[in-house]
Amino acid sequence: MAALLRFTCVRWRVRIRISTMTNVISTMTVVSLVMGLAAIQCWDGVAAAAESDVRTAPEQVLSTLVQQHPRLIAPRDAEESLRRVLQSDEKARKILESVKERGDRVLTEPPIRHRLIGPRLLDQSRLCLDRIYTLATLYRLTGEKKYSDRATLEMQTAAGFPDWNPSHFLDTAEMTHALAIGYDWLYDALSPEDRRTIRTAIVEKGLPEGEKIYRRGGGWPRTVWNWNQVCNGGLTLGALAIAEDEPELASFIVSSAIASLPRAMASYSPDGAWAEGPGYWNYATRYTVYMLAGLETALGTDFGLGDSPGFSVTGDFWMHAIGPTKLSFNFADGGSRVGSAPCMMYLAKRFDRPVYTWHERDYLEGKSALDLWWYDPRGDGMEGEPTAKWFRGADIVTLRSDWTADAVFVGFKAGDNAVNHSHLELGSFVLDVAGQRWVVDLGSDDYNLPGYFGNLRWTYYRLGTAGQNTLIIDGQNQAPRAKAPVTAFTDRQDRSFAIADLTQAYATQPGESAASSMDRVQRGTAILNKNLVLVQDELSGLQGRLIQWQVHTPADVELHGREALLRQKNRSIRAVILSPQSAQFVVEKADAPPPQKQQPDVRKLVIRLKKEAEPLRITVAFVPEGYQADLPSPIPLDSWDKP
Repeated sequence: MAALLRFTCVRWRVRIRISTMTNVISTMTVVSLVMGLAAIQCWDGVAAAAESDVRTAPEQVLSTLVQQHPRLIAPRDAEESLRRVLQSDEKARKILESVKERGDRVLTEPPIRHRLIGPRLLDQSRLCLDRIYTLATLYRLTGEKKYSDRATLEMQTAAGFPDWNPSHFLDTAEMTHALAIGYDWLYDALSPEDRRTIRTAIVEKGLPEGEKIYRRGGGWPRTVWNWNQVCNGGLTLGALAIAEDEPELASFIVSSAIASLPRAMASYSPDGAWAEGPGYWNYATRYTVYMLAGLETALGTDFGLGDSPGFSVTGDFWMHAIGPTKLSFNFADGGSRVGSAPCMMYLAKRFDRPVYTWHERDYLEGKSALDLWWYDPRGDGMEGEPTAKWFRGADIVTLRSDWTADAVFVGFKAGDNAVNHSHLELGSFVLDVAGQRWVVDLGSDDYNLPGYFGNLRWTYYRLGTAGQNTLIIDGQNQAPRAKAPVTAFTDRQDRSFAIADLTQAYATQPGESAASSMDRVQRGTAILNKNLVLVQDELSGLQGRLIQWQVHTPADVELHGREALLRQKNRSIRAVILSPQSAQFVVEKADAPPPQKQQPDVRKLVIRLKKEAEPLRITVAFVPEGYQADLPSPIPLDSWDKP
């Protein structure tokens, strides 16, 4: 039977196609298969596009295709608009100066090469993408042929690769994206032969590799995290770039991507948080925006994908996850250094949030080519933004005294240990005071370590509980699938705080049966009177267990029993144990055995106790330099919300 059956999922508006069935399969079997696939789609997709009118039929999706080039992200008429902005806006001109500096430097560098690091070609794909955006932007604004010639060299080099490493599909998706932008933006500058070579590479090395995965029905199209956006986004741009020459293939790719993306869009619900951490928020959201913007400029619609719950406020997560040190709260596999996020410019315009563009343009001083194309002159600061934020979808909390550079800032991790890229870090936190980060998250290790994403993941220091700023019980890791809900949150002038229930994280230990129902572990973090930070743990049950409290700090540490003086860059703070009275600090090294990353400039400040008191309350105050008032007496977490 060669029939085409379609089942429309009420929740998703997704059309599922099954063709070229053999006579061996009965009609009833086909119907059952279709119904089963549709049920899976509905269940897995949650409600990402529940109310969107996403029409994915391949024969319809390209019906409004803009025929001229460029048509992706920054279409032809965008050039004149940007030139007018550059004439009148000094900040925009400074961005252009940075882009030009980068482009001129590229002219002297060797082209990309087919070189794998571990299983990945990704660094070369990203280098190619950055170069093409930079060089193509400069050519479009200046008309100088040296920029288009060098971009063409990059694309010709990539086209000559034996493949784009489809076994690690991010590499293929990003290289497809790179050549799509170069082909589209430089279309008029390319010779017919160059166009044919680049188009052929997209059609042979990029899109068919994605088509295979879409048709298999598994893999990254079904994930809810960054692979979904990156792969769908890169392929969509590649398909839209060459759509008039390969309409059948392009239609299939675009319609498949539109059907897949809502799975990842659901992860922004309900309040825009991204549970993979701010670093992967930038990666995933950037590609979401690439795809939406490409659909809008090439087809005149994003098919309702941008209206997914939580996406309109997702820039809030990025802003609140970056401390006054301009370091991020880098939980999971993320680094603390923050780069440009030009998607904030797009989000500012799309959802009328001027604060987003101020944050990218002025606070982070974004200097990418897309900071130019999406440039927005609005926004003048963070006035009116809350200083404490609980992202309920991911159970991530940030607290700060204010939005100045010397503010006190705490990033507090609750949520789910099983989230993609997560570490075993429930209850972990970072701390900024007086322009310095005093408690650091060590971030990721080398992705090429054996079993990093497999059965050895929790043996590595930075990923297991030993490398976090939280509690360790009996020297064991937290449970890898544990969840820690935030149970209380308050933002008042005198006290902002959050409390999380960490019990699941310590509910079982290797070789032991489930813990007693009387066992309970809670952690609260608070900023008092906008300057004093409290971290308080309360443990019930767990009799006789060894409890270890710890933080990682780049500061020099001087111990005085129940106090530790932390110094760095001519600033200091004190860590003071308020309870129990018998506890004392010790300092230990934070290095793991090679080949794991070393951190010789980081020390681990530790408290060790045998669980005897009921309940055990561990309260540590971080006291800023010059603090004169008496330190508070610890009170139960249940009383924290009382005036």
